[in-house]
Amino acid sequence: MSQDKALKILIVDDDPSMIRTMSEALEQEKFEIVSAPDGNQGLACIEFFKPDLVILDLMMPRRSGLLVLEGMREMEQYIPAIMVTGNDGNRHRHYAEILGVDAYLTKPIRVELLVRTVRRVLEEAGQASA
Repeated sequence: MSQDKALKILIVDDDPSMIRTMSEALEQEKFEIVSAPDGNQGLACIEFFKPDLVILDLMMPRRSGLLVLEGMREMEQYIPAIMVTGNDGNRHRHYAEILGVDAYLTKPIRVELLVRTVRRVLEEAGQASA
């Protein structure tokens, strides 16, 4: 299925180098990328930009990725989410799964795995790939 406009992905991460790496990889795949440096701005961007997918860092200042995911799940429209973290503890992963995270990736993330995961999550959510 072909898409007239690029699917929009919001990356919420407090690490500029992670945002840059993920953005470059996903832009090469023809996704439109928007980013936010913390959870509060992430939630505002979700409301404003209405992304097709959100990639969330777990540990961020002001509002964690888990709190952003909680806020997303209270919204009227379902938006798929991928959690990325340097913390490989099961407690955070379990809570993210309870909140309905669509995928959970541990840093460092291989670019190929990120792209495959984004495409799989979008496909499972009924979105056409870019």
